[in-house]
Amino acid sequence: MTTTVLVPDDYGIARLAELPGVRPLHYDGQDDAPGPVHLPEEQRSAEVLVAPILDAARPELISALPRLRLVQLLTAGYEAWKDVLPKGIALVTARGAHGGATAEWVLAALLAVQRDLPRFIRAGDHGAWDYHRTGTLLGARVLMIGAGDVAQQVVRRLEPFGATATMVGRTARAGVCGMDEVPGLLGEHDVVVLAIPLTQQTYRLADADFLARMPDGAVLINAARGPVVHMGALLAELQVGRLRAALDVTDPEPLPADHPLWRAPGVLITPHVGGSVTNAVERAYTVAAEQIAEFLAGRDPANLVHS
Repeated sequence: MTTTVLVPDDYGIARLAELPGVRPLHYDGQDDAPGPVHLPEEQRSAEVLVAPILDAARPELISALPRLRLVQLLTAGYEAWKDVLPKGIALVTARGAHGGATAEWVLAALLAVQRDLPRFIRAGDHGAWDYHRTGTLLGARVLMIGAGDVAQQVVRRLEPFGATATMVGRTARAGVCGMDEVPGLLGEHDVVVLAIPLTQQTYRLADADFLARMPDGAVLINAARGPVVHMGALLAELQVGRLRAALDVTDPEPLPADHPLWRAPGVLITPHVGGSVTNAVERAYTVAAEQIAEFLAGRDPANLVHS
């Protein structure tokens, strides 16, 4: 028995063709024309859809696939898809593909902020020798909000720098604090790293009260999604110089050129590049192929979000 899988790119076609019983077909993953989607008959029979790595959810495409059983993402984030799929269609992420690269970004951004590299670079652009002492990761106390792949990889990378980490998950368990403990933990940490999915519970988690509980001079790192942070509240803390931040995601995104956050002191902003590294697509399809194979074998994939 052969299962038709819709795939948005040539690399994915080649990679998934290696799976027994899979017939990968190319579709236009970037077609955003309004109205119903009209697919060739051979594509309409697809039971699996691989979503483009940077594409938004497309309910109209789902409606054009009457036999669809699985949507496979190439990212760990799934908030754009979780509310658009009818019951009975499984949603599976590529968790594990981009965690290492995102953890690298967290460490790079945190080191840059702690050692004040953006300020040194700006001074160097004008030939200025801006000598001053900086912060350090040595002895830093890091509150890791999130306990998944990214969070675990960040914690492993922090240890050689002499930093200590407290990990927070949705519920408390051995070695992991619960989300209900966060208010009391914020004041005890020099750095807060956000590495959690965007849900109703995490929307604007880092609001004015959250930020006010962080110590003076503390650093907020957002490697999650922009709306996890209340941008107005963060901007207010940055403008008075009380907190510092590194953001790979913003709200809105892309951040408009005239947004005051670009000119706020003490903030490093990158354009959502945490997982955008060499071979990211290859790693995503390695995970996707494993998940699809498990699903077609009648087993629940490890990265199943819901079905």
